[in-house]
Amino acid sequence: MKNVKQLLVLGAIVLGMGNTYGYYNYGEALKDPIFTEKVIENSKPANNTVKIALLLDTSNSMDGLINQAKAQLWDIVNKFTHAKCGTDGRPQLQIALYQYGNDNLSSREGFIQQVLGFSSDLDEISEKLFSLATNGGEEYCGQVIQTSLSQLDWGKNPDQLKMIFIAGNEPFTQGKLNYRDAVANAKEKDIIVNTIFCGAYEQGINTDWKNGAQLTGGEYMAIDHNRKVVHIATPYDDVIIRLNSKLNKTYISYGALGAAKIQQQSIQDDNAMEMEEAVAVKRAVSKSSRLYSNSSWDLVDASKSEDFDLAKIKKEQLPTELQSKSKAEIASYIDTKKRERSDIQKEIQELNSKREAYIASQKKDNEKGELENAMLTAIKKQAAKKNYRWE
Repeated sequence: MKNVKQLLVLGAIVLGMGNTYGYYNYGEALKDPIFTEKVIENSKPANNTVKIALLLDTSNSMDGLINQAKAQLWDIVNKFTHAKCGTDGRPQLQIALYQYGNDNLSSREGFIQQVLGFSSDLDEISEKLFSLATNGGEEYCGQVIQTSLSQLDWGKNPDQLKMIFIAGNEPFTQGKLNYRDAVANAKEKDIIVNTIFCGAYEQGINTDWKNGAQLTGGEYMAIDHNRKVVHIATPYDDVIIRLNSKLNKTYISYGALGAAKIQQQSIQDDNAMEMEEAVAVKRAVSKSSRLYSNSSWDLVDASKSEDFDLAKIKKEQLPTELQSKSKAEIASYIDTKKRERSDIQKEIQELNSKREAYIASQKKDNEKGELENAMLTAIKKQAAKKNYRWE
């Protein structure tokens, strides 16, 4: 029912197979000069960018892994909110997503699909994670690693942190492409391969998951992917969720994508809430951070750019309620929403600090999500080698 609802509301989702798997009709969107300008602007590589490719096994037995990924995405994003690199610079975060080992995928492509190329659009990343469904298949670890190496734009900046996290539960040796060749190619590109075996630790070692990681200096981890993620309710959760609703009202959509992206934002809020209230809280915290930026469709975020020019935006590209207003009135409206958003985001962050302190007093380290623990352990260790640190 959720997929049907999304199709009816958004109308522009394309559930294609292969590299064209996408959300919008970008051919139409690119006719919008304002959108084109923003895409070009946002595609410029940042000096400090963390690039993470998630390669997830979506065969029949992996429902628990997918659910953990959905729940823990926001923990990982929130961790990077506080990251610093170099001389106090703040890194950007880009995530790519692949699925493999699913019978619904093309056998000619090795039962592998790029679900999402590198993106900093947190709503889009969430939407793609929730689109995943499991089905039996063949799991070719070496081939999916090599595919991600060849299809994704990893860049050549030696200061950037570039990581692959591949998770699954079948032998790492399956498939015609030798995984040793794939990880050797990753090492040559300064990309660290981390392996997450969904099962017993020794079994992962015996099926080469540990060796696949060690060849690039990566981490080997084994998790119980069917373990239910423990979320502790706090006295601050309901307030943060209410503030999230207020936060949504500060967005001013514009351009070809504006209306659809507003709907996408709301749907991903609903997806998080349907999983568990605590997941919705974590998503709200992410939305209050610097990493949740939507300048391609929101006038408040767009206005933060030095080269933002309100005069370039045609009236028909604005929300109906703004089309009859003067440029001065629109600018004043944007400034008002900007101040409102800043105040709400600050309040969410302050409440989250209290929330985290409350959680820390109530739970043990082993009560964190399995996938979250695995990824954050590897990220912090490997980031330290690139001069990244956490406040």
